[in-house]
Amino acid sequence: MNNILRNCRSLLNKNYNYILFKNEHIIFRRNYAAVRKRFYRKTGILYNDGKYEVTLDQRKLKTPNGNLFTVESEPLALAVAAEWDTQKEKIQQNSMYLSTLCNTAIDNPNNLTKYDMVQYIVNYLDTDTILFQSNENEELYKLQVQEWDPVLDWFCNRFQVKVQKSREMCTPAISDEVKATISKHLLSYNFACIHGYVFGVDTLKSVILTLACAERFLTPEKAALLSRLEEEFQLGKWGRVEWAHDLNQQDLQARLSATVLFIHFNSSSWLTKQKSLL
Repeated sequence: MNNILRNCRSLLNKNYNYILFKNEHIIFRRNYAAVRKRFYRKTGILYNDGKYEVTLDQRKLKTPNGNLFTVESEPLALAVAAEWDTQKEKIQQNSMYLSTLCNTAIDNPNNLTKYDMVQYIVNYLDTDTILFQSNENEELYKLQVQEWDPVLDWFCNRFQVKVQKSREMCTPAISDEVKATISKHLLSYNFACIHGYVFGVDTLKSVILTLACAERFLTPEKAALLSRLEEEFQLGKWGRVEWAHDLNQQDLQARLSATVLFIHFNSSSWLTKQKSLL
């Protein structure tokens, strides 16, 4: 991790992602440009030199860093074009999650390697949400056992690893063998997919929930709900501001749905490309 800290530089560009380092964790943040008025009538895609581009009228879409927007997956290009097409009078870039993921993967403003991001993800296991269960409220603990334990069991069976949950304040011990197994799995994906996994992990605060969702053991709706299980439990006890909490849940679902689509579209196009080379 020290090498990552030395090699990665913060990019304080007002229109783009940047990274801060705190306690040897990578923290992804984004500052969005001012809201712009819609300046185009229609969107489309072009196939050029083995990649797909997105057009806004006759203009080719570019990334925040000025690079030509290109992806290898036709469904992904169509989905991004649809995001731009659904914008009304003003362009709400803060809700265009597929476009954001593509831009970050294309520009890679912090010069991260796939290994940097995989190390960040596996280190997140040490603080994974579903490994910390309540030792103060038995009713909450029973709910966590009921809802989280099946996902943890799936994770252990799927990757043939042993991971223990904790009811104490101390961090559960995640062995080097477990981290090596998950690293190997993640490294089998291409560079763009790993950006998707980082986005998912940061959204849910859980590697396990993200993997379960990416591998379709959980739906985005269920994974988002499980990541907020304690919050939902407390709201059930003390009441909620209905619209505010519904919006939070919907935003998590939208982010996670974009993550799953991004990983799926990129991995599908990568596998197709690999098969064509055989």
